[in-house]
Amino acid sequence: MTITSEGKTGNQTNPGAPQVGEKPRKRPVHMVRWFAIVGLLLVLLVGGLVGFNAFRAHMIAQFFANNKPPPASVTVAEAKSEVVPNLLTAVGDLAAVHQVNVTSDVSGRITGIMFKAGSHVNKGAPLVQLFDGPDQGDLASFKAQATVAKLSLDRAQQLAARQFGPQATVDQAQAAYDQANAGIAKTEAIISQKLVRAPFDGELGVRHVEIGQFLTAGTQIVSLTDLSTLYANFTVTEKDSGQLKVGQTVRIAVDAYPGRTFDGKITTVEPQISTDTRNIRVQATIANPDHILKPGMFATTTVVLPDKPAVITVPETAVDYTLYGDSVYLIAEKKGADGKTSLTAVRTFVQTGDRVDGRAIITSGVKAGDRVVAVGQLKLQSGAAVTISADPGPPIPAKPPLY
Repeated sequence: MTITSEGKTGNQTNPGAPQVGEKPRKRPVHMVRWFAIVGLLLVLLVGGLVGFNAFRAHMIAQFFANNKPPPASVTVAEAKSEVVPNLLTAVGDLAAVHQVNVTSDVSGRITGIMFKAGSHVNKGAPLVQLFDGPDQGDLASFKAQATVAKLSLDRAQQLAARQFGPQATVDQAQAAYDQANAGIAKTEAIISQKLVRAPFDGELGVRHVEIGQFLTAGTQIVSLTDLSTLYANFTVTEKDSGQLKVGQTVRIAVDAYPGRTFDGKITTVEPQISTDTRNIRVQATIANPDHILKPGMFATTTVVLPDKPAVITVPETAVDYTLYGDSVYLIAEKKGADGKTSLTAVRTFVQTGDRVDGRAIITSGVKAGDRVVAVGQLKLQSGAAVTISADPGPPIPAKPPLY
């Protein structure tokens, strides 16, 4: 039996696929519209975000442009042209012109102490008496011999004058008399050695002996120091040695009396320079009428040299010292669009020199009459608006005693 199926065209396994000779079906209109709407919404969203960011940036910039910080209040000082002291500073110490440890020339037992520790004595004042009994006995013996020798000499001279005695007798009597006088002088010298006296005017120190003590020759009894005049010894470098001359004024300052200075004169300049340190030793003489300076004190010495030409100075607090260089803030006037004048601080790099009495020497970058910020520059940037404070200028900072 033959079965004949109906003739069909197309793909029997995929009924949904388009049949051969059949046109493809178009996408529905509502799907295209949905994609268009979504794309439009995405465009609007992105555009809104971009526009919002641009608007926000504009408003922030406008806010900061219209919200400038108020001008900083600063204290201003004027740069001056002035002659500053030309000083050469060094360190040294003080030494007494006359200072000695009083000792005895001979040995002996102490029988008397005639001084008080710490007192002032004059030259020749007795200090210590050693036992001199035997020497006093020898002195009396020699004086008796001298008396007898003198009588014998006078008698021999009278006899010789009358031709009743030889000249040899006169010579022997004269020798005996001279020998007795020599014994007296020697014994008196020994006795004087056993009475220790002050060699010069001065102040006594601490006593080192007691009555009854056996004192050997050379043992220290007490120190004696003349405080009326002192030496100030200091050294300067070879480079500065050419500026020193005898007679130049020297000002001395010591830690014991801050704020006080003591004037003196250079009296000695060492004629040779040390080969080890390349320094030269200088000695000045300082009057000490009040006896307040003491030998051994550490001293800061300042030699007053001839004045140099005038230089530009500003307060020391106006200079900003950094690794990139020294700078100051100059006050500049600036006119705005409204015609009003405003003040700005402009950082200016400068070359600095020495600092004297709280002022810094400016060798370049500032001229006389310029106004600089003396107080308040730590809160400034170059070009910042400022106002001048009515507060007084900065005080001179504390400094070590130089002169």
